[in-house]
Amino acid sequence: MGEISVETLAEEMYEMVAECAGKKNLKAIDLTKAVMAKHGEGACDKEDCKKAIRLLIDSGRCIYSYLVGSYIQLPAKEDAAP
Repeated sequence: MGEISVETLAEEMYEMVAECAGKKNLKAIDLTKAVMAKHGEGACDKEDCKKAIRLLIDSGRCIYSYLVGSYIQLPAKEDAAP
């Protein structure tokens, strides 16, 4: 495990997904590359990033959507207008 906790990585990934919501679809590899570039080599690895993404999906904070590829997005708001 790197220097950064999985929970911290998950929070940073969630913020990226929230920022891009409705503008750009992010793949898991996009999030992985972004946090690894942000923290530098050795601070976190791909396995830490996979765990962070799994934490977001399992908690329901993010979902996978399948369009032409597999993307990570925020779940739809249930109270949103149709």
